[in-house]
Amino acid sequence: MARACNDFSRSELVRRGLAEAGRGLPAIERGMPLPAGTGLDRRSFLARGAGLALAIYGGHALLPRALEDGIAAAAAAGPQRVLVSVFLDGGADSLSMLYPAGDPLYRRLRPRLALPASAGPAFSEDARLRWHPSLAALATLHAEGKVTVLPGVGYAGADQSHFTSRHYWEVGATSESLRTGWLGRYLDRVGTADNPLQGLSLESRLQPALATARMPVAAIDGPDRYDFWTRGVWGDVEGRLLEAMGALGALPTGGDPALAQATAAARQAAQLRQQLRPFAGKEGVGSPVPYPATERDAFPRRLAGLAAMLAAGLPVRVASLEAPGMYDTHDDQPQALADGLKLTADSLLAFQRDLEARGIADRVLVHVWSEFGRRAQENGSNGTDHGAAGAGFLIGSRVRPTTIGEFPGLARLDRDGNLRPTSDFRGLYAAILEQWLDTDAAGIIPGASRFARPRILR
Repeated sequence: MARACNDFSRSELVRRGLAEAGRGLPAIERGMPLPAGTGLDRRSFLARGAGLALAIYGGHALLPRALEDGIAAAAAAGPQRVLVSVFLDGGADSLSMLYPAGDPLYRRLRPRLALPASAGPAFSEDARLRWHPSLAALATLHAEGKVTVLPGVGYAGADQSHFTSRHYWEVGATSESLRTGWLGRYLDRVGTADNPLQGLSLESRLQPALATARMPVAAIDGPDRYDFWTRGVWGDVEGRLLEAMGALGALPTGGDPALAQATAAARQAAQLRQQLRPFAGKEGVGSPVPYPATERDAFPRRLAGLAAMLAAGLPVRVASLEAPGMYDTHDDQPQALADGLKLTADSLLAFQRDLEARGIADRVLVHVWSEFGRRAQENGSNGTDHGAAGAGFLIGSRVRPTTIGEFPGLARLDRDGNLRPTSDFRGLYAAILEQWLDTDAAGIIPGASRFARPRILR
C-alpha cells in the first residue's frame, strides 16, 4: 500500500471535516486555502433508518414538499445534458498513465518504475506514448472515438501542494479566496431553487466543486442505499407497515402546522421509496451491463446508480465523485497505481456501455482529472513526488477523439524536474461550459477570456 504525504492527509481531513460537519474549521497551516463550501449548512432530506437518504446543502427555506415539487417540475422539463466529474485523488502519475516507452530519458529518470516498452496498448495519436496496462479499458474507448486526451494539463507556476492545487481545480481559478466551486457557480446561474438533484455529489459529503452560493445541491451514497428499518419487523409485515406509514401522508390535517409537517414527511418518504424501489435489493440498480465486482470501493456501484437515475429521468445536471485508489504514490507506486487505475477505467467503460444500452449516452460527458501529475524522476522509495502538469480525459459519445495539448516531453522539464503544461485547465472548463453546457464561461471562470478554448465536441 502506497503511503500518502502529510500534506495530502491533512488536506483530506480538512475537506472531510468541512463537508461532513457543514461548518468552517480553522486552517491547519497559515496560508492554506479553505475548501469551497466552507460554512455551507447541511440538512437532511427524508431521514431513513440509518443515516441520511439525501443531504441537502443550501435551500434552507425549502420544505420537503417544495423540494418534491421542484424535482418533479425539473424532471418534467425534459432531459438535460449531464456532466460527470471524476477525481483521481492525490495527484495521479501521468508519466505512467501515458508513458513514453521509447524515450531513453524515461528509463534514465525511472530506472525502477519505467514500464516495459510494450506493456500497454499503443496510443494511436502519438507514437511516443503507450497506455498503462491498467488503462486498457480507456484505450478501448479511445479506439472507438469516445475519449479526448489531455496529456499535459495544468496551470503555470504550480506550487505542487495538495491544498492549493486541488482548491484551484475545484474553484476554477488560481485563487485561494474563492468559496464556491466552478460547477456550483454554474448551477447558481442556470439552476433552480427547488431541485437539489441538479448538483449531485455521489458520496456522503459534498464535493467542493459543487459548492454553490444560492442554489441547493445534494449528496447521496447511491439510490440503492435508501432504506427503512424497524426493530423486530421484516418481510411482509414490514411491507404492510411501510404502506400504512405512507397512507398517513393522505390524512387531513385540519390546518394544524405540526400535523401538516408530519403528513408531508410521510408522503414524501413513501413517494421516494416507490421511486427508488427498482434500485434496491440484491440486484442493485438492475444495470443492463455488468460492472466490476468489488467490495472495497463504491465507485462501480455509484456509477451504476447514476446511470439508473439518469435513465429514470431524475433531473441531474452535474454529478461529482471520487475514483478508486489513492494517487499520492510517494512509495510502492507500481501496485497501488495499477490497482486504482484498473478499477477506475473498467468502471468507466461499464458506465459508458450502460449509458449506451439505455440510449442516453449522447447526453452524458465524463471529465476525469487530478490535481497535478508526478515528478519525472523517481524517488528513493519506489515512488514519485509531487509534480506539475498531469493527464486528463473527456469520455463520451459526443467528444472529439483527439489530443488537447501535446505531450510535453522529457527534454524540457521545468526547474523542479516536472512536466510543463501544454493546456490550461481553465480553458478546458470554459470549453465544457460553453460547448457542452451552453453557458457563457465569462461569468463563471474568472478571467475566462485569457484562456484558449479547445474544441471538445464532434
